[in-house]
Amino acid sequence: MSERAARKETANVVWSGSWVAERLGVELVGDGKPDGDRELRELLGLALRRNPKRAHLLVSNVLGKHVPQKPSVVYGVGFELGRRVHELLGDAEARRAVVLGYAETATGLGHAVADGLGVAPYLHSTRRPVEGVERAGGFEESHSHATSHLLLPEDPNLLVGECGPTVADVHADADAPLVLVDDEFSTGNTVLNTIRALHERYPRSRYVVVALVDMRSPADHGRLTEFAAEIGARVDLVARSSGTVTLPEGVLEKGRALVAAHEGAATAEAAVEPGRRPFTRVDLQWPAGVPDGGRHGFTPAHRAALEPALPAMAARIAASLGDARRVLILGFEELMYAPLRLGTALEDHTDVEVRYSTTTRSPVLAVDDPGYAIRSRLVFPAHDNPADGPGDRYAYNVAGAGFDAVVVTVDSTADTPELHSPEGLLAQLAAHTDHVLLAVVPSYVPSYAASRAPSGPPSYVSERQEPPMLPEPLRGPAFSSYAPDEVGWLLQDLSDTELEAPTEEREEAIQSGGAHYAESLPVEYQPSAQYQSLFKAALDLSAARVARAVGTVTETVLAERAPRPVLVSLARAGTPVGVLMRRWARHRHGLDLPHYAVSIVRGRGIDANALRWLAAHHDPADVVFVDGWTGKGAITRELSAALAEFDGFNPEIAVLADPGGCVRTYGTREDFLIPSACLNSTVSGLISRTVLRSDLVGPDDFHGAKFYRELADADVSGHFLDTVADRFDEVVDAVDAEVKELLAADRAPTWEGWAAVERISEEYGIHDVNLVKPGVGETTRVLLRRVPWKILANRGAGADLEHIRLLAEQRGVPVEEVDELPYTCVGLIHPKYTRGATGADGKAVESQ
Repeated sequence: MSERAARKETANVVWSGSWVAERLGVELVGDGKPDGDRELRELLGLALRRNPKRAHLLVSNVLGKHVPQKPSVVYGVGFELGRRVHELLGDAEARRAVVLGYAETATGLGHAVADGLGVAPYLHSTRRPVEGVERAGGFEESHSHATSHLLLPEDPNLLVGECGPTVADVHADADAPLVLVDDEFSTGNTVLNTIRALHERYPRSRYVVVALVDMRSPADHGRLTEFAAEIGARVDLVARSSGTVTLPEGVLEKGRALVAAHEGAATAEAAVEPGRRPFTRVDLQWPAGVPDGGRHGFTPAHRAALEPALPAMAARIAASLGDARRVLILGFEELMYAPLRLGTALEDHTDVEVRYSTTTRSPVLAVDDPGYAIRSRLVFPAHDNPADGPGDRYAYNVAGAGFDAVVVTVDSTADTPELHSPEGLLAQLAAHTDHVLLAVVPSYVPSYAASRAPSGPPSYVSERQEPPMLPEPLRGPAFSSYAPDEVGWLLQDLSDTELEAPTEEREEAIQSGGAHYAESLPVEYQPSAQYQSLFKAALDLSAARVARAVGTVTETVLAERAPRPVLVSLARAGTPVGVLMRRWARHRHGLDLPHYAVSIVRGRGIDANALRWLAAHHDPADVVFVDGWTGKGAITRELSAALAEFDGFNPEIAVLADPGGCVRTYGTREDFLIPSACLNSTVSGLISRTVLRSDLVGPDDFHGAKFYRELADADVSGHFLDTVADRFDEVVDAVDAEVKELLAADRAPTWEGWAAVERISEEYGIHDVNLVKPGVGETTRVLLRRVPWKILANRGAGADLEHIRLLAEQRGVPVEEVDELPYTCVGLIHPKYTRGATGADGKAVESQ
């Protein structure tokens, strides 16, 4: 749809708050920014409720509570707010933060914010007391019809910040920032009540309030600042949009009269004989030990266990949908996050039109008018034996919405006879849709609480599991400058460890047998202004060529390896390529491929713990290992040997360039300049080469690496990715033609590169193939990291070697032009290195 058509369509849509605005004089006013009023009206509608404290209800179009919305939209809004909080706090504070969401409306929103923050444990308040779980606090919501909020964390130290084995170990002290999430920030009373109650018990120096909308009146704007000064803490506010609600005098009385006048008629019009069609029960096979939500806390370890299980659960739902094309995932009161993520997974893995909303205990008037936010409502009895006694519950904008199927998602506590009664929710839904599915998520109860609880009706009790031995992947921006969805690093962060040594010292130790190259790091090469300009020019020149190779290797992988492969890059050269392959799959096919980076070390093998993590979270058969290029094929052989001990993994590597003829899945076999080879960390997310040293990496640890945050000003990682990705569209036809030819061709490895390396090793008297580094990428590494002896260049090689010649000149290394070289160039590491092998200026010299 064109922008003009989109504006025209938007202009013809009736605002879903106009009915209330016209009758009560209620107005939504934006924050004064251009299009502020329009943005606020797109985000919010208005409805009326029978509540003596507040007549109007702000109805969010992106919350997923009252208005069915795409799950990806609902989750994306919360996730983006979490990213903004991360940016506000900074990496260090974000790693220590705890997120608290409000029941019932914001439980899913708060959970999505915690996901966006990256490593934060999550807890939401609840109105459901749980026998045997002690209260860690509580507070009141003054304007709500149901006021009391309980805090029931499994580990009470979660709120302190000193967390036990059930919570992320990143929380090292009692002053962790607390992030409070609600759908709207109006008077601020709820937040002030919360902070006041918690601050008395768990004092801290920083709070962050997060809301979809900041609707404070001018009189309320100063209260947060005054309150922060009163308790001696910093309180920040992050909101997606802001504005105010103007209320005329007598609005409560007018609202009550309107509700009374319309409620009887609306109820009569909505009355439908409950359906008698049977429902279909879907066995989700929810992962053991993963909580149904944040009622008792949800940790990064829980998140790591849930994410890989979502596609299979969505597939089980899809298999029961029949020919339904428009589907509603309907959550249940506080159970918002689990059905939301099932909805996002269903969107990702089917072409079904998916919407998401939840039931609620909040009574709202329904008026079937385009200018009113709540068009219909279903009324049914509570079905989870609530502590405050039986009562009505509601599902809004479901009746008459044209859903072919509704997937009701409840926890096992709510799977009661009331749910299945003739007046219950399932029967009410059956009158409005052809297919009703029931998906039950096991209610998580801490094991110690279950042992204290009195005997009663059988209920699900999750077996308490110790947290996994291996942590969740590191992600940016806390680790690397890549976005968190671009790659998960199966590494441990050694950023605070001194690992760098002068290149000459490292080379002497390595060649003398006193150290392995992976036990230390070279000092990061800092490119000169001349070299940076050369990199940018090389990138502009080769971006389309790289894009074509990315498309070719990605399409080959998609055609031959799996319909939804799991990309596993060999850190670090493979990581930019893996990110680009992921971007191609998303750009061309709408696929959101998982992508991780793992360490492989020549002579030591691949990180076995990383493979264990991958096998626990994905089908090993779906794993595709990715590298930047091949030289002589040493890493290809290393990977094949290492995987012999692990079942199910395919040892074949997919590479961008295969000049050595070492693999059968590649983007090209030309030896050309791949700009990501020109630099070190500053083109690879600011991550160092990987480290494997016994005093730093234990038997149950991932290999390590450093995040060079201090090099952020020189970072071109994103620029490299964006420049190549911008050329995707122009190479599509060439990629399609090339892939068609490749899939029909014999692509068996020739290993001609290995033969050439052996010949060069003997011809130049080196007698060690490990000191011969063929290809543009490997030669660049020699010049950046090792003590080079000389460079062999194919006679007549042009622009692909400009950066090689510049680096060689800077280090005083001779470049020797030769004929009949199967590579564009070859780098030779000094074969007889000692400290005396450098001249007075510290530059390498030829061996005598």
